[in-house]
Amino acid sequence: MAELLSGNRLDFSKNVQKEFLEVCRLKLGLSNTEFASLLGISVRTLTDWKRKKFLLPEKAAKFLYSEAGIKIPRAKRLVGQFWYTKKGAKKGALNMLKKYGRVGGDPEARKVAWLEWWEKVGKFQKRKIFDRKPISKPRKNIGLSEFVGITLGDGGITKNQVTISLNRETDREYIAYVVDLIEKLFKIEPSVREDPKSLANNIVVSRIELVDFCKSIGLKVGNKVEQQVDIPEWVKKNGRFLKICVRGLVDTDGSVFEHKYRVSEKVYRYKKIDFASSSRPLLNSAYRALKDLGLKPRITKDGKKLRLESIEDVGKYFSIIGSSNPKHLNRYNS
Repeated sequence: MAELLSGNRLDFSKNVQKEFLEVCRLKLGLSNTEFASLLGISVRTLTDWKRKKFLLPEKAAKFLYSEAGIKIPRAKRLVGQFWYTKKGAKKGALNMLKKYGRVGGDPEARKVAWLEWWEKVGKFQKRKIFDRKPISKPRKNIGLSEFVGITLGDGGITKNQVTISLNRETDREYIAYVVDLIEKLFKIEPSVREDPKSLANNIVVSRIELVDFCKSIGLKVGNKVEQQVDIPEWVKKNGRFLKICVRGLVDTDGSVFEHKYRVSEKVYRYKKIDFASSSRPLLNSAYRALKDLGLKPRITKDGKKLRLESIEDVGKYFSIIGSSNPKHLNRYNS
């Protein structure tokens, strides 16, 4: 990622550079160490950027915009790569030069020479630091089918990471289940990060290898609604896989709720299941899967929700498909 350090710099107003970097980091759900690694810099350099010891490279700002989707703030001016050399010279370099002479050669020339070397030779050389971290790639099985459903439900995939967002209060036990599922499938330990602006906990895996694997099994990078995602064909073609995938969908983007109504003086209560999605192909596939299992689902008039409304259907759902989310099981059994 050294190419992000070359080129012009953006000179922002006070604290704007720090705020932009921090908002991008939080949006991506990364620690400072992971964020610095994504940018190809050290944590110390990231700290220097935040306190504006160094101006933010324009290429780095554009890279963050593409990754996090955070608009780049308006800069006061655009300056050259070595903006600081003139300022530094005025503050002391000339005095040092007069007193001691030039020591170690021209630093500006060294930087230019290094960039030339990087463009021609360095970036083509293999180094362990740039190697992708490996993951285990499981066969298509029940566990992977559930992961697909979970990701289609409350997950998101960018170029560099996979994130699953769940409610840290109501889904506390389910978060532990999903973390364990990811560890078993891919032999990697995901990070769990609290979103300070909401009740969400983000389960994050920053591995390009996992992103590529997800694409290979039919999941898509980017906005799920814009792309109108659907259950992959390999899942649809296998009845067992499809049942577990639907479980993942409902465990994340579904709910179990109580319907109450009154007849004369008597109050009746029974449970319903609701699954919401703005992707019509996904909703239709879940609908057909439930129909094929002998249930009677209904898609709401707005075309964004699927419901099981009878006592018999809700009972069949938990008997045939079940749930890995204790929240749903507790609500059904209460």
